[in-house]
Amino acid sequence: MIYYDHLPLDKEILDALNELSINYVFQPIFQADGKTTYAWEALMRPADKTVTELIEEYTRKDKLHVLEVATFFGAMQEFCLRGYPQKVSINSFPSDCMNREEAEAFYDYFGEEIRGKLIVENLEYPYCSADKCQEKSKCVRSMNNMLSIDDFGSGINDLERVELMKPDIVKLDRELISGIDHDEAKQDNVEDLVLKFHSKGMLVVAEGVEEKAEFDYLVGLGVDLYQGYYLARPA
Repeated sequence: MIYYDHLPLDKEILDALNELSINYVFQPIFQADGKTTYAWEALMRPADKTVTELIEEYTRKDKLHVLEVATFFGAMQEFCLRGYPQKVSINSFPSDCMNREEAEAFYDYFGEEIRGKLIVENLEYPYCSADKCQEKSKCVRSMNNMLSIDDFGSGINDLERVELMKPDIVKLDRELISGIDHDEAKQDNVEDLVLKFHSKGMLVVAEGVEEKAEFDYLVGLGVDLYQGYYLARPA
């Protein structure tokens, strides 16, 4: 279980964090050989409910900021304990970001160890705040870290999100990937997206790869990175 008592944060946020009972597991993101790990995505695992239930509860309470802070400090603690040498991808709400004091405490606490190793992965819910995204981008890039957009293809404003956030990485949703080896419409769509994002200097991740045929086809399209049960499950 992740604990927060020792962290250099204000008492109010520490009290809120200590109400949580959560752990983190990690799922690798692979390079195109399917063997070399590029990064590890941290995934929250509450002790007494599902992630969706926890997010819905904290949304109703207007306390999503607590989960934002918990994820950064908690996931990074677990990542450092595991000693992975690659990058770590940490989920972030597009409607929220740590305030200046929290961000400074985060970088001071974890130090140079995370410079160039952190990927901030912006989720597609509950909504996108342009101000928060710009503030987050400035903070992330000041430490030579990266921004990512999760679940591209699952929403109606995906290209607007890309234009707003100007991420380093775009993760294609499973909806675009499933059965792509025998679906011409998906093949054309993903090929166009790969070309578009590569032209902007962005890396493309295929999420939810569950079949060898999907993986092989996506490698042929030039997708950069891969994640899914075909390659590895969270652990």
